[in-house]
Amino acid sequence: MDKKIYSFLFSTRLMACLFLLFAATMAAGTFIESYYDTDTARIWIYNAWWFEVIMVFFVINFFGNIKRYQLWKKEKWATLLIHLSFIFILVGAFITRYISFEGMMPIREGATESRFFSDKNYLTILTDGDYKGEPKRKTIEKPLILSQVTNNDFSITDDFDAKPYSVTYKNYIMNATEIIKPDEKGETFLKLVESSNGTRHEHYLKSGEVQSLHGILFAFNKATDGAINILEQGDGYFIKSTFGGDFMRMADQMKGLVVKDSLQPLMFRSLYNIAGAQFVLPEAPIKGKKAWESNNDWKDKHTDDVLIVEVEANGKKEEVTLVGSKGKMSIPQNVKLGDLDFTLIFGSKVYELPFSIKLNDFIGKRYPGTMNSFSAFESLVTVIDGSKKEDAHIFMNNILDYKGYRFFQASFDQDEKGTVLSVNHDFWGTWITYIGYFLLYLAMMAILFDKNTRFADIKRKLENVKKKKAALLSIAFFFFMSVGFAQDQNHQRPSLAEVEKFIDANIVNKEHAAKFGRLVIQDDGGRMKPVNTFSSELLRKVSKSDHYRDYNSDQVFLSMSQTPNAWFEVPLVYIKRGNDSIRKILNVDKDAKLVPFISFFDEKGNYKLTPYLDEAYKAAIPNQFQKDFIETDKKVVILNSALSGSILRIFPVPNDENNKWISYLELEQYQDTELKNLKNILPAYMQTLVEATEKNDYNFANEIVGGLEKFQIKYGSKVRPTDKKIDAEILYNKYDIFKRLYYLYMIAGVMMLIFTVIQIFNSSKWVNYTVNTFHVFIGLLFALHTLGLIARWYISGHAPWSDAYESMIYVGWATMFFGLAFDRKSKLTVASAAFVASMILMIAHWNWMDPAIANLQPVLNSYWLMIHVAVIVASYGPFTLGMILGIVSLLLILLTNDKNKERMNLNIQEITYINEMALTIGLVMLTIGNFLGGQWANESWGRYWGWDPKETWALISIMVYAFVIHARFVPSLRGKWVFNLMSVFAFYSILMTYFGVNFYLTGLHSYASGDKVVTPTFVYVSVFLVSLLGVLSFIKYKKYYKK
Repeated sequence: MDKKIYSFLFSTRLMACLFLLFAATMAAGTFIESYYDTDTARIWIYNAWWFEVIMVFFVINFFGNIKRYQLWKKEKWATLLIHLSFIFILVGAFITRYISFEGMMPIREGATESRFFSDKNYLTILTDGDYKGEPKRKTIEKPLILSQVTNNDFSITDDFDAKPYSVTYKNYIMNATEIIKPDEKGETFLKLVESSNGTRHEHYLKSGEVQSLHGILFAFNKATDGAINILEQGDGYFIKSTFGGDFMRMADQMKGLVVKDSLQPLMFRSLYNIAGAQFVLPEAPIKGKKAWESNNDWKDKHTDDVLIVEVEANGKKEEVTLVGSKGKMSIPQNVKLGDLDFTLIFGSKVYELPFSIKLNDFIGKRYPGTMNSFSAFESLVTVIDGSKKEDAHIFMNNILDYKGYRFFQASFDQDEKGTVLSVNHDFWGTWITYIGYFLLYLAMMAILFDKNTRFADIKRKLENVKKKKAALLSIAFFFFMSVGFAQDQNHQRPSLAEVEKFIDANIVNKEHAAKFGRLVIQDDGGRMKPVNTFSSELLRKVSKSDHYRDYNSDQVFLSMSQTPNAWFEVPLVYIKRGNDSIRKILNVDKDAKLVPFISFFDEKGNYKLTPYLDEAYKAAIPNQFQKDFIETDKKVVILNSALSGSILRIFPVPNDENNKWISYLELEQYQDTELKNLKNILPAYMQTLVEATEKNDYNFANEIVGGLEKFQIKYGSKVRPTDKKIDAEILYNKYDIFKRLYYLYMIAGVMMLIFTVIQIFNSSKWVNYTVNTFHVFIGLLFALHTLGLIARWYISGHAPWSDAYESMIYVGWATMFFGLAFDRKSKLTVASAAFVASMILMIAHWNWMDPAIANLQPVLNSYWLMIHVAVIVASYGPFTLGMILGIVSLLLILLTNDKNKERMNLNIQEITYINEMALTIGLVMLTIGNFLGGQWANESWGRYWGWDPKETWALISIMVYAFVIHARFVPSLRGKWVFNLMSVFAFYSILMTYFGVNFYLTGLHSYASGDKVVTPTFVYVSVFLVSLLGVLSFIKYKKYYKK
């Protein structure tokens, strides 16, 4: 019996089940968190006892496999380290969960604080009574994770001096709002609505009581000195305040004064402003009873929760309502039952530091010229430990570590006079986990290079297959592309030809436009970039082109600045095919692909799309009709910024603290600076351009542009890019390398594939030469791809994988890199990689990814961006390659017959070995990258694992691919067909990790948090097609290959 138990615990079948079960439960947890909240996911999944049992079984299975496969032997040291590393990581995770603690510490400037609030809710029970004739207190602290949709039942039983008592759960109300349920037998309440800190709050004043609201006393039917008194006299209501103020009646905007210490009639539904408090009394008092109801907003992190418990002692029971939430002190509630006094508190537990932290200054650094776009925020603090004082600097990715406590910059107060620090105490959990990480990195690298690993064994087998091969098999790729459509533009405006003639007569030449394009502007996000970059983005985003007729983007933008009215009539705004509603609203031809700016406005200047945009932007899940309106609106907005001149912020404000640059429209506001001398510079420049185009003499216009450039250098040198960067960015815009690469990769990949097939039947010199030529050509394209990434890195100043577009072009680069890495193993791999890289780059240029270079978020401004993101995103490359090779293998199996069976088998073995090598490399990189992300998280906000959907789905993908690679140990899952089919289906976990988390789930990595995304139809179609391919290929596999 014992042997059977050991055999089960140490079996590969259990290991396979654990991989899949662990992945499935975590996947469910991410969707539960997105649909509800993190606490619900923790209750049902992450903190559930059975989830911990899975991890315990993992540890047992790891130890069992060490014994079963004798991994202590010298030649198996890499595999041993992998198993030991995960044991250390899991043990560290248990220590972190049950021993460590963390919380938040708000501090105002000049204040000294030694307390911080736990990140968990606690129910604290303080029991006071006499024990042996002396007053004593007994304290119980119970951590609570509660949710409205889970079973929250609990009961705490204890005794005080042999007197038993209990506290039992009755109800929990998330984000509770106090309401009054009408009841004639109830008490009288007056509703008061106030807006402290810019947030609406509702309160109920009970008749005969005084209530403090944000430091101001309000009294209802209880005259109180120093308070705002609301009094009922006869049939009327009056107000008497210790402070003066004013009011405004909302119905008719009538205004009046509140005279200090004067009894005045109370105005309901009027906005009162007294002693700095703004409040409204919306209705007359009502009789009723207090109750609580949830706002049912799962994403609300600010409203207090309510916990209702029943306290029982000395034969008595009493229900207690507790109001509280994480991150702050909650109001204690007292109840006396017999000779025992109970004080109950619900909310964060207060931890006391063995030292104090003083906030000397909080600094919020903004990107140049912006108000709310922060480049960094930091806290200058002093650690006070007795007589010892130590200054420290805390900012994102730079922590304070003192006596086992780690302090991180978490957030800050809106007035920028206070900071919020994250505090973490987890010495042993962190170091044990880090030991596991170190062993894991070492083992993963050893897997790829040690001669005794499975990876090395696959390489040897692959060489043996290559020696046996006589020829490659033919592969047929059938795909159809439908690009473009015919448009018959029937422009209704007879003046268009005249407008174009006018533009032709006044537009500047390319040489001068290029000089103007080198001027620097400051965009809305504070990024400094050449005018050329904006003009290129303008045309690409508005008209889906990089030019207009024979004019480049610089010529077009300068002409817009010079003669905006003419460009009102030019059809520039691209509207997607199929949405005739927009065209009908704009009153343009139903076949019109491009629409002029003026068509979006009626005779009175009203924007025609406004009624439809209100509904579209409010929609939780916009339909395609609404999405088209939103997309069109964005084009109109950016075109308006160009035509109005508001985007042309080319004038740096001298000596401005935030390095603000302004447009010509704002010059009047800065007449007390050197900008007053430029008041007429732009009109003069535009007039000069008229004369320059007539005489074809741009010398004076060039001098004006040169003068503007010198002004920028003199007063904006702190933020102006260097001349080399400006030139590099203009070249980057000109060649738009990534957009060109996707069709070049497509052509080269498909042609190489065709000639590789021909090579099977005709291995003449010219065929071999052609295949090798395309191989070299693809290598050159990869070199251009690499140069494009380097250029983007140089221009932006940060690693080019910080947003959706950049990560996609990087994934394309990684896919091509690993395809070329296997070029000696298989020409087919190179061709397939080029095809996949072209698809990835094409997706990167779809409408919902913005290729514009942007500023970094503060948390991304770290060397970890280059390490963690580079490794983890690069891992998608070999996984993508593995997916396409899996499809190719299944196709080969499907095409097998009696005549080509032997030859097909050799090719399928070759591709399968390459596939396994690619997946192994991907798994190594994904595992290292994910746990490097854990280290980054620990260095940034003090938590190396927080079940964020991105890190969780990366771990799910690790589990899925670990299962795929280990499936050969399960007898029923061995074989080429199973492995290749799993390599294709496993790729859906990568799609979810990359796309799904970014656009479906909420979390630290979400690009569309709060937006509901509808799954594209092609996902379901692809699942069906892969399933169909799997079934059909299995029939052939069973016939020809299964033994």
